This record gives sequence, structure tokens and C-alpha cells, in this order.
Amino acid sequence: MRDVVIRAEHLGKRYIIGHNAPRERYTSLRDVVARTTTRFLRTAFDVARGHQLISGDEIEEFWALKDVSFELKRGDVVGVIGRNGAGKSTLLKVLSRITEPTSGRVEIKGRIASLLEVGTGFHPELTGRENIFLNGAILGMRRAEIERKFDEIVAFAEVEKFLDTPVKRYSSGMYVRLAFAVAAHLEPEILVVDEVLAVGDAEFQRKCLGKMKDVAGQGRTVIFVSHNLAAVKALCTRSILLRAGRVACDGSVDAVIKQYVSASDAAHSISFDENKTRPAISAIEVNSEALIERDLIVDIHFASPRPLHTAVGGIVLRADTGEPVWGSNSRFHPSLKLVKGLTHGVLRCEARQLPIRPGRYSLSAWLGDWHEDHDARIDVLSFVIGEDDAHVLRPPVSAVGHLDWPAEWGTADAASALPAA
Repeated sequence: MRDVVIRAEHLGKRYIIGHNAPRERYTSLRDVVARTTTRFLRTAFDVARGHQLISGDEIEEFWALKDVSFELKRGDVVGVIGRNGAGKSTLLKVLSRITEPTSGRVEIKGRIASLLEVGTGFHPELTGRENIFLNGAILGMRRAEIERKFDEIVAFAEVEKFLDTPVKRYSSGMYVRLAFAVAAHLEPEILVVDEVLAVGDAEFQRKCLGKMKDVAGQGRTVIFVSHNLAAVKALCTRSILLRAGRVACDGSVDAVIKQYVSASDAAHSISFDENKTRPAISAIEVNSEALIERDLIVDIHFASPRPLHTAVGGIVLRADTGEPVWGSNSRFHPSLKLVKGLTHGVLRCEARQLPIRPGRYSLSAWLGDWHEDHDARIDVLSFVIGEDDAHVLRPPVSAVGHLDWPAEWGTADAASALPAA
């Protein structure tokens, strides 16, 4: 059995946060004195006991992580996913020894390199060259080891011209390129990467994913946090879903992503608070019965405080991994009968027999007044298209992509297939 390199047991991280109580319109002198005295005594008590000072009239406990347990073995490539505020970044900070856990324990075997946010581990006054050696020393590398990898790091980061410039003058993209190059090339046993890679351009993100695959192929462990589910599927062999600081699911990538994206599948309609000051989408409805036959029928309800010149709408369908699959805009649709002067109404889009594979998709909607944008609702509904749920997130081997389009195959003589001279 492969070695366990990270073992987390009942891990918890608690923060104390402060809130300011709502102020009365009229406050007596007695109330001000009492409130000030209470705050002073509480601050003195916290200082005496070595507690963190918290500002605010009321304090509250917030558990960013609660009873988190898992094991990672050597060579595992694990994607950590979840909504904003689920505890992903806090978990990585605990694993990287940046933050102490409040409860539980973590055992780590081997050197760990982390890339959590722009500038982590860099001294802004030092040059790129100096920070490479500083990071290597922090990781426990000898100078000879760093020098052996130095040229590869610089070439990967593409910062040769600015190598002797203080990194405080780097752009966020340059920061990330150099930080990732250092973390990935100095041969840590464990590589931890947060969503910070999204700062880089598309080409560099592809390079980073390729490098992480190489690192994993060398038997080292990679922990990757991302909202890009396509990248998680392409890179990881296992995934952990965090929800409200707890492990909601831990298993194969397909199973965990399926649970993550299916959380909002309960309804095929959604309403919004009407915005009285500008034109806005008030509700979106999807015909659930039509989805079984791969027909997409969407109603976009809108309301406006003033008559619209010409109400137009648009929709985008995304796959479970986030890629846009199909979309339409009524502004460019030849069959739309444009109605002018509306203050409320419904825009309907009907797409029959969509040539896409059965699976889960999310819907985004947009509202405009001819060439003027007014409102957008991104990924507000998630649903299954097609009645066969067996293919969701696991298409047959012959299926590539999301398009379901027939093709004819046969054999042809090699000589006859060549164009005539």
C-alpha cells in the first residue's frame, strides 16, 4: 500500500468575528458610558489572556472548518471543490502550516510547497532572483539544488527581463508565474495550489496544468482547489467536496462533481426580487417535460420602471464542467417579433431537439433594451437534459465532448482517396 503523506483527523478551525450593533437614532450619555466601559473591560480581559482583539459590540464564533477528516497517499491528485465560503482556502492554509487548527490534528510527511494567493512567500523588496533562493531555503532546499533548477524556473515563468527587479513592481500575472514555477520546480513531496492560477492568462494556465500532471506522474502529491470543474476533471483522480466547513463528499471526481452540481436541481423555475430602479429579470422558467425530449423552452419574465424601446433577451447553456455549450440571443434571431414600449412581459426561447448528449447543464439568462445591457443571471438553474441519467458525467468511451451528432464511417482505398495530380 502506498504511504500516507497527509492525515487529517477531526480538523476544525474557529474564528471569532465581531459585529456592530445597530445604533439608536438618539443615544443617552449613560448608554455611551456603559458601552465604552464594557468594551474597555473586554479588551483588557482579552489582552490579559492573550486572546485576539476583536472589534465590534457583539462577537460570534464562526467555524470555517468542522470535523474534517481524510487521508492522502503518495501520488494522489486531489481536487477540492465547493462554493465560496465552504472552507477550501482555510483548509489549504492549515495544511500549509500558515494557520493553526483550533481542534483536531494534521500529520504531514514530506516537504510541502503552496501557492495560495498572489505574493505568498515572496518578499516585495527582494528581486525575482533573490526570492527564488528565499523560497528554496524555506522549503529546505540546499543552494546547490536551487541553482540546478534555477534556469528551468526562469524559463517556465518567462520573467528573464525582470529577474533582477524587485517583485513589488511585478504585475499579478508575473507574480503568479514566478511563484508557481518556484513551487513546482523545487521538487516538494506535496504541491498545494489554490484558485490563484486564474490570475494567469489562458496559455500559462495550460502550462501549469501540464506541469502539475508531470509532478503527479513523478509520484508526488498534488492538492488543487479550483472552481474550474473541467480542470479538476482533467487533472485529478479524486475529489473532496466541502460544504459549510465539512466534508460533504469524498470519492471519484465524477461522483463528487455530480453531487456538487446537482444541489440546485430541485426546481425548474426561479424568481427574483424586482428592481424598481432599472429593467430587470423577475423570473426564469424552464419546461421540465420538454427537457426529456431534449427540447429547451425557456421563459424570461421581465419588468421595467419605464417603457423599453425593444426588449431583447439571451440564454447560455453550460455543461456541468463550466464550458458554454450553446446559446441564443433574440436580438439576432430572425423569427422574433419585436414589441416596443413594454414595461413588463415574457421573452420565450424554444430550441427543439438540441443535438447534445444527455447530462446536466446550467442556464444563464440576460435582458437588454436593444443594444443596452440591463440584467444578467449567471448559472441560476441546473437541470438534466434527456431522460437517460446514466451518461451524466460519464459518457461512453466513443463520446467526446457534448455534441451529439451522427457520423458515417467506412473504409476507403488509400490511392483513390488522394486528390488527382
